[in-house]
Amino acid sequence: MYQKILLAADGSKHSLRAADRAISLAKLNEGSHIDVVYVVDSKTSKADALRQMDQFGVLEKRKERLKDTIERADNAGVSYEIKFLRGDPAASIIKHANENEFDVVVIGSRGLSSFQEFMLGSVSHKVAKNVQCPVMIVK
Repeated sequence: MYQKILLAADGSKHSLRAADRAISLAKLNEGSHIDVVYVVDSKTSKADALRQMDQFGVLEKRKERLKDTIERADNAGVSYEIKFLRGDPAASIIKHANENEFDVVVIGSRGLSSFQEFMLGSVSHKVAKNVQCPVMIVK
């Protein structure tokens, strides 16, 4: 049923629960693949550049944020690939999902942003409204 799964990840608690759900979906179908997407917005990019001077250090810091997600996928034995996108998180996820014809998008209801704590995650809400496939929002 779900062969091509997009998992929006940022390392938050909601994101890890979304990872668990995406992995469960992938295990239901042999040959399923998960694209783990981490979006780097301009604020994060600037902060990373100020803390880490070299590109390798920045990439390693971003991978570190996804460490638990990667570990869970490895332990489950599911096929996955990590992709770093740049731009507005909602717009980047929507564009990637719509251009690559995913079967489902799995996203946490809230992310790491403190602003998002005030409302149902604005990113998940925008994704659900604009992606052209089913979207699973995980609390």
